[in-house]
Amino acid sequence: MLPWADAAFSALARAAALLTLALLAGIIVSLFMGALPAIREYGLGFLVSTQWDPVQSRFGGLVMIYGTLMTSLIALVIAVPVSFGIAVFLTELSPRWLKRPLGVAIELLAAVPSIVYGMWGLLTFGPVLATFVQQPLQAAFNGVPILGALVSGPPVGIGILSAGIILAIMVIPFIASVMRDVFETTPPMLKESAYGLGGTTWEVVSRVVLPYTKTGVVGAIMLGLGRALGETMAVTFVIGNFNQLDSLSLFQAANSITSALANEFAEAGEGLHQASLIYLGLILFFITFVVLSLSKLLLMRLKKGEGSRT
Repeated sequence: MLPWADAAFSALARAAALLTLALLAGIIVSLFMGALPAIREYGLGFLVSTQWDPVQSRFGGLVMIYGTLMTSLIALVIAVPVSFGIAVFLTELSPRWLKRPLGVAIELLAAVPSIVYGMWGLLTFGPVLATFVQQPLQAAFNGVPILGALVSGPPVGIGILSAGIILAIMVIPFIASVMRDVFETTPPMLKESAYGLGGTTWEVVSRVVLPYTKTGVVGAIMLGLGRALGETMAVTFVIGNFNQLDSLSLFQAANSITSALANEFAEAGEGLHQASLIYLGLILFFITFVVLSLSKLLLMRLKKGEGSRT
């Protein structure tokens, strides 16, 4: 290989890495500059204010932040156990003739456009949720402290719970696919040894597969969380787009950062309204950055002891 070719390749690779950093820095700077009027006007009080009144030019982001975090949390609570079950079935329990078509079907779910999930959630899933979940829960917990408040509100099928469930359906293919792939990296000898010692499927999975692949499992969960935090169109259809926080009920209509940006940014005039929306975008960027940074630290700690129990 010619010496200059190796030097050129090295320079191009370095330039690609530096370009990525430059793009990241450019995004942060542009968001900060766009949000600067709102930052000067509201400061950190923007994070705890529930006001959102474009007419009076009073803005606060607590409702959108709460909606984003709650819907993502609900999505993870539902999606992680389901994805884990899917991955275990595909790697340990599924018959050979079913494993491949079922795996392909799960991966195809990831290719469904988010707007399709949103339309399905609004037109089909919402009425079903209102009739068969919300109304029975309200009847069962009526007058019960705390639980009654969590299921209060009109059972119309849209709101935080509905958005969280739709997000869970959307992220399950991502988490399940990655979990399946990392479970399959477990050396067959380790699993066969555990089965030979009389271990059950659950004992093999919990004491051999999970300790060996815990780094990949955490990575799969963080991938799903990142997908849930940044989802826009599906949430816009089913969360209700309500900019007030009247209660902590899971059934109440709310808003998220991505939904607010999608609904209002095109019509927002220059000034505090537009700057406040960009401020929300900056906050979402910060939330995502913190989540990914914490997950990276966790992965680094797990990687040091990966496979030690096996």
